[in-house]
Amino acid sequence: MEGDIAVAKAKRIVIKVGTSTLTDDNHRLAPDKVEKLASEIVELRRRGKEVILVSSGAIGAGIGKLNLKQRPRDIKLLQATAAVGQSILMSTYDRYFSAYGQTIAQLLLTHADFLSRQRYLNLRNTLLTLLKSGVIPIVNENDTTAVDEIKVGDNDNLSALVASNLEADLLIILTDTDGLFTRDPRRSKRAELIPVVRDITPEIERIADRGEKTSSVGGMRTKIEAAKLAMNAGIPVIIANGAEENILLRIVEGEPVGTRFLPRKSDRMNDREHWIRFISPPRGRIKVDEGAKAALVAKGGSLLPSGIIEVEGAFMPGDIVSITDSRGIEFARGITNYSSVEIEKIKGLQTGDIKRVLGHKEYDEVVYRGNLYLIEEQDEDGDEDERGDVRREDSTQDRLSWNQLSRLSDSA
Repeated sequence: MEGDIAVAKAKRIVIKVGTSTLTDDNHRLAPDKVEKLASEIVELRRRGKEVILVSSGAIGAGIGKLNLKQRPRDIKLLQATAAVGQSILMSTYDRYFSAYGQTIAQLLLTHADFLSRQRYLNLRNTLLTLLKSGVIPIVNENDTTAVDEIKVGDNDNLSALVASNLEADLLIILTDTDGLFTRDPRRSKRAELIPVVRDITPEIERIADRGEKTSSVGGMRTKIEAAKLAMNAGIPVIIANGAEENILLRIVEGEPVGTRFLPRKSDRMNDREHWIRFISPPRGRIKVDEGAKAALVAKGGSLLPSGIIEVEGAFMPGDIVSITDSRGIEFARGITNYSSVEIEKIKGLQTGDIKRVLGHKEYDEVVYRGNLYLIEEQDEDGDEDERGDVRREDSTQDRLSWNQLSRLSDSA
């Protein structure tokens, strides 16, 4: 089976573990569950796998330390609980990983680390350096500062972003159910496990919304969103029950456990295209004439000022911009070399006029072809068909809206 082959060959694996997989019935951190997870991950390392762990559980650890009777509802108290619990969570991980001689590292992230291209690259370089050194990075949402995100839950989507950032071979999401079911298995005996998903259809999303939730904050909906993001980046995803014995080893050995989400395409994208298409929302819009559109789409060219008709929004060099045709329909996105103010002055002009008008000219191109991605056209069914990147060595698909990502946080 195609999915089995991808899993068997996976070398770089991102594992997301939810709060329910690490805590007891009172939402407190359970050391025995941490020990189980650590032992399985160490065994993966012994088999030559690179592992990045995206872990919830800081709030659960804080609940136990502060002797709270229930999970706090007040945002400020949640943040304080997370601050107390984060050090406990990491010390617990360190205790059990150290017992196997395994070094770990902690990374606390927010969405801002992905929005900024430089911070995005710094994160990637740090993670790659840790992996090369044999260290297991343990990533978590920075709940002490992420006010909006903590309200709903986002470590599911964070794991997909990390997997895409590192061009991982596999994303495993461990939760407290056996995978995605046709119905809520806790409420219906007619519930059936869905073993393979090849596309996140509206029906799959409806299934996730119909009460198919874990006992933690994020629920199945955020896991489906994460699976969609990873699949669109060419990464297979498996949602499985973290309480099952040796679940990680059984997954990498090809045992058909959980629900497998298979990518639409086998081709992969590099980190620049991923950042342009998935991560950073457009800061403004550039409308171009038909000649410029043809140069970008058919000829693989760069965007020059001569083809620009109109500029909308305020943006700076290095920001992502949306590129539309004369009808206002978006067909590309890219990293701009000039600000909106500068482009307003040079639109419609030849490249030789840039220095005369602006007093400087670092680039002939407003958007260089290597920093540009062509958007796929919508077909009649609402699905997207690949139109093709002007660079051809990269590819990608849908973009999970940043509005969706910015709503989410300390997840299941």
